Formats: sequence, structure tokens, C-alpha cells
Amino acid sequence: MSQTFSTHLISSNSRSQPELFLSIVIPIYNEVDSLPQLINTIATTLQTHQYKYEIICVDDGSTDGSGELLTNLARFRHDLKAVILRRNYGQTPAMAAGFKHVQGQIIITLDGDLQNDPQDIPKLINKLQEGYDLVSGWRKNRQDDQVKRLLPSKIANWLIGEVTGVKLHDYGCSLKAYRAEVVADLNLYGELHRFLPALAYIEGAKIAEIPVQHHARRYGKSKYGLDRTFRVLMDLFTIFFIKKFLTRPMHIFGLFGLITTLLGIALGAYLTFLKVFLGASIGHRPLLILAVLLFMTGVQLFSFGLLAELGMRTYHESQKRPIYRIREVVGSQEIESQNQPD
Repeated sequence: MSQTFSTHLISSNSRSQPELFLSIVIPIYNEVDSLPQLINTIATTLQTHQYKYEIICVDDGSTDGSGELLTNLARFRHDLKAVILRRNYGQTPAMAAGFKHVQGQIIITLDGDLQNDPQDIPKLINKLQEGYDLVSGWRKNRQDDQVKRLLPSKIANWLIGEVTGVKLHDYGCSLKAYRAEVVADLNLYGELHRFLPALAYIEGAKIAEIPVQHHARRYGKSKYGLDRTFRVLMDLFTIFFIKKFLTRPMHIFGLFGLITTLLGIALGAYLTFLKVFLGASIGHRPLLILAVLLFMTGVQLFSFGLLAELGMRTYHESQKRPIYRIREVVGSQEIESQNQPD
């Protein structure tokens, strides 16, 4: 995966390359005021560097007219594809929908609120060309509230790094660059978008991090608050399980099942000894109830382990269903027509 992509740096008007070079994926939720400037800035930056590209904006059930604006823009912009979801699913499904429609060899993600700077995209690409599979942005001088955003973010970044083994300064930065084959290996659900580097690392990706610019929000209000801390913690347990036991769940359920079963048997043997050899009454003793509970719990954990093993086989072997439903896709024909060989 260390090959360079210099041969793909061609003019945005060229039709000699059957595939797009860059796919820019942007989840959108109520960012109608930011969209025109965002799309124009991205296009200007990429055209200046003579990248061939597509911009994929996924409207995640916006209520401020963002979806309608994207639809109108995509009808006359050859470089824009608007993916309109039926309702608000969340950032992770929106990103998954965008990934489903990419055609580029390199995929860039960023937020739609103008806080990420599109001029940092070439820096991410240059770093990716050094042989990395994923390059994550680091908002070194972050322009956010110290209490509500920065402090919880620092704690979360440290905790995620310790649990996953992927130590990044800024997991929450949406500005990232991926090789397309890395994204193809990722199955997103829940709130796992912030854990993409850890998920990619589990798949064997080589990851780097570079400082990027960060601007204060100009329009609207932030969609994040302290309430997401609980979701991060719950998702962190999911990532830990995926990293350690995704393909071998019996190792964790079986271990605890074995321990509790042995404890139940040991207590049962002790109580049997008291009853048979010492003539003690054990019917009223709490240890009897504990022994029965431990034994039953052990059997249940073994059963969960077996079911989880079967579930993993189904997960890997069956046809996966999408976690979103698309209302319409606008602008794909114009983009695809540019990729047809002469």
C-alpha cells in the first residue's frame, strides 16, 4: 500500500482517467448557510492543485432547506453529487451513505460547518502518499468552548488511545484522508464514525496524524454537547470487543462461563461435604443459592458464546443490509459520464 498516486494528478477536465482521483464526503445536517461557500472553497482548492475530484454531500434529514439547496446545486454542478436521506439517521449512517457512492482512489471527509479548512486537503494527500492508508487531522489550535468541547475531547482522546492502542491527539476531527480500499473494509453502524482510525487499524491500516487549521463556527450552532460522552463510552466498549474478540467471542464468554461454572461447582462440592459428612443443614444457607446462580450463569455465558460465534459467522458470510435508506441521488450521471473512456 505504499505506492504513490502522482500519476493520478491530472486536470479536472481530463477524461483520460476512467476513475476519479478524489472523493470528498461531507455529512450535512442543517448547514444551509455554509454550503455555497464550502462547496466553492473545496472546488477552488482542488482545481488549483489540478486534482480530478467529486464532492458528495449527504443530507442527513436537514430541516433548514439544506437538502433542497444541495439538490438544486447538483443539477448544474458537474462535480457535485447530492445524496438525500429520508430522515435524520446520524453522522455515522450519513458517512456510510457517502462512502457507498464514492468513486475515487482517495477519500476525504470533513464537516459541513466551515470549521475544517479545505485548503488542508492537499497536505493530507501528500502525507498519504508517503505510504499511509489513513491520515487524520489534528485541530491543534481548536476554536471551541473549553469546558463543553475541549476538556471532554481531551479525556476521550486519551481514553480511546489507551483502549484501542491508536494514540491520536484528535479522534473527533472529521478532516481525514483514506485510501479507498481501507474504507471498503469498514462497516459502520451506531456512532462509530469517530472511531474510524481504530477500526482501520484493526484491519491493518497504517495511520498518521498531521496538524490542520480549525476555524470558529460562522453559522448555526453546534450539534454536539456533553450528552455525547455517554455514547462515546458505550461505543468504546464496542470497539474494545471488536478489537479483541470480534472473530472469537467464545474466548471472552467462555472464559467467564468457565470461571463462574467452576466457582459454582466448588461451592456445591463444599456444601455437599457439609451435608453428607458433617450432617449440617444447608437448605437455608445463602451459599446454596450462590452456588446455583454461579452454575446457571456459567451455562448461560457458554450459551451466549456459542450464539455469538454463530452470529459472527452470519455477519461475515451473509449479505449485509445498509443502515440507511436513500430518498434520491442527484448528479451521478454527470459525474459518471466523465469517467467513461473515449
